[in-house]
Amino acid sequence: MNKLLVIGAGGQLGSELTKALVNTHGSDAVIATDFQESVKSKFAYCRFKTLDVLDKDAISNLIQAEKITQIYHLAAILSANGEKNPVQAWDINMKGLLNVLDLAKEFKLDKVFWPSSIAVFGPNSPKTNTPQDAFKNPTTVYGISKLAGEHWCEYYYTTYGVDVRSLRFPGLIGYKSLPGGGTTDYAVDIYHKAINEEPFTCFLQEDTALPMMYMEDAVQATLQLMAAPSSDIQIRTSYNLSGMSFSPQEIAERIRSHYPEFSIQYAPDFRQKIADSWPSSINDDSARNDWGWKASFGLTEMTAEILTKLPSYIHNL
Repeated sequence: MNKLLVIGAGGQLGSELTKALVNTHGSDAVIATDFQESVKSKFAYCRFKTLDVLDKDAISNLIQAEKITQIYHLAAILSANGEKNPVQAWDINMKGLLNVLDLAKEFKLDKVFWPSSIAVFGPNSPKTNTPQDAFKNPTTVYGISKLAGEHWCEYYYTTYGVDVRSLRFPGLIGYKSLPGGGTTDYAVDIYHKAINEEPFTCFLQEDTALPMMYMEDAVQATLQLMAAPSSDIQIRTSYNLSGMSFSPQEIAERIRSHYPEFSIQYAPDFRQKIADSWPSSINDDSARNDWGWKASFGLTEMTAEILTKLPSYIHNL
């Protein structure tokens, strides 16, 4: 029987991925962990333990005690928050990953999942339809750590046989968790302002197009990647992944089709420089060809679903 450990389960992706893993594998097979005890209430449907990803001994003890076979390592400091404390971001993002990879090697775990990001690309990468093997010169500590992490994942696979799999996520948008300190977070917060009939101030310029993905697609891509036969995984750094691309102006226009009075203004801050270094669209042909990936949601479908479901979700919290 598979026994899955989710590290960083309390974050935006972890909150929804953990539930999907429980639905797939059963509540007895999944252990959710986070360094914040306060998120425990999110995980009434499975076991929860407090865990610091920098505490390698604690992770080792948990792997042995629970007979863990797979790890989903999601703990990280994201792009905007990382620029506020670069050394801390590097320590958590890199040491945490190396702890997991080293323990996966030691205990011969079946699989490891680790998310990378479009932040690995930089100002010298092609901006449009950025290919899988594009030149990468990240300008944030988050992007630097993700690019280094991709090569560590490949190294542990080729050198030690650790079956580690990764996706370069674009900006992730969901309605079940609040923004987590990323440069694409405006596309989460904007829906909350819309349903509350409040004006929204965007920290990016109106025409800044970035790759995005609805959370349901991100979860399904992760499940699909991890279920694929090892022989289908041809890329051991990280797969490009694409859902949709849009600008703040475009998402505001879609929202106005539901809330005609919705108001947005623009006050670009330090995150604009980060966004300007990233691609505006991503080529994910490798993921499509190797393991059959295809996104289900575009901007119109995502906006309709979020604006329909978000009010009742908040009311039931």
